[in-house]
Amino acid sequence: EIAFSDTGVGIPEKYRTKVFEPFYQVDPSTTRRFGGTGIGLALVKAHNEAQNGRVWVDDNEGEGSTFYIKLPLAKEKDL
Repeated sequence: EIAFSDTGVGIPEKYRTKVFEPFYQVDPSTTRRFGGTGIGLALVKAHNEAQNGRVWVDDNEGEGSTFYIKLPLAKEKDL
């Protein structure tokens, strides 16, 4: 399991599953200020799910977010 944290504006709870949808912006007015197209998290989710992994977010709204990635590991003999 890997965790990435930031100290940004946070994500309101009702949008936490939507941020993994392609091109979704919680608040489009912040796009110019923070940049991005909204595709990054969708790509991370698709890549992880293709490998039987999982990605999710935990958030303290107004204080930042922590994103988690969990991927299954193959045993050496399975490689």
